[in-house]
Amino acid sequence: MEGLLFMAAALAVAIVAGILYVVISEAAKFFAQVSFVEFVTETRWTPLFDDAHYGIAPLLTGTFMSTLVALAVAVPLGLLVAIYLSEFASPRMRETIKPTLELLAGVPTVVYGYFALLFVTPLLQRVIPGLPGFNLLSAGIVMGLMIIPYIASLSEDAMRAVPRSLREGSFAMGATRLETAFRVVFPAAISGIVGAIILGMSRAVGETMIVVIAGGQLPQIVTTPTEQGATVTAFIAQVALGDIAFGTLEYQSIFAAGLALLFFTLVFNFIAFALQRRFREAY
Repeated sequence: MEGLLFMAAALAVAIVAGILYVVISEAAKFFAQVSFVEFVTETRWTPLFDDAHYGIAPLLTGTFMSTLVALAVAVPLGLLVAIYLSEFASPRMRETIKPTLELLAGVPTVVYGYFALLFVTPLLQRVIPGLPGFNLLSAGIVMGLMIIPYIASLSEDAMRAVPRSLREGSFAMGATRLETAFRVVFPAAISGIVGAIILGMSRAVGETMIVVIAGGQLPQIVTTPTEQGATVTAFIAQVALGDIAFGTLEYQSIFAAGLALLFFTLVFNFIAFALQRRFREAY
């Protein structure tokens, strides 16, 4: 049994190593023909045009803008839901709300994409005159709704792991349930909450269908979420439709874009690990 468990763990490491090998090897072929300096400094991304440019900045700005909008929606709502479920909801209410909330994670993302395009965007256009039909704001809002279950569920688990004695000590000092939740339980569970936020952010960074349908797929430097934009995953999906010949420079560009996204995702994860180790509490 111990050997089987070891093989299961080793398989996960091997799969990650295989993914890294494929991405890096194909990206190396791309950088053999395109300057890395151009890749990181050029502000135009048009690998499928006759006048090809290979600056990754437009895709990264679109990715980060949509992710920021998603986190602005999901983090406050997800944490408020987690605090309610952990500190205020009755057991019966918790058993009803939490499974229902987690059903949101099972909705196909293509459904979220058309919900953003056909329902959220028209609502936003009533509030923001001149908002284009394709924009990163509506895509980011719906992405935020999609990742709420990740943040809420994991944060609630982290809060419920806080020992009961800390709550009782806070009540003994005269604190209310609300004060205890925000000033005692929340800080004590901060390492788990940070992990939940990073997981939600990684899910938003890797989302494809919502931004493909509602974001516009226009590779440009994005400065506000009301603009159209393309993300790294949207470009990969566009090329992966099969119209580009295998082994061409255009085909290899998706691996270079994926490598850039993988790099930034790893950086964010390392920052999360550092924060977790810095603020982790042992009881």
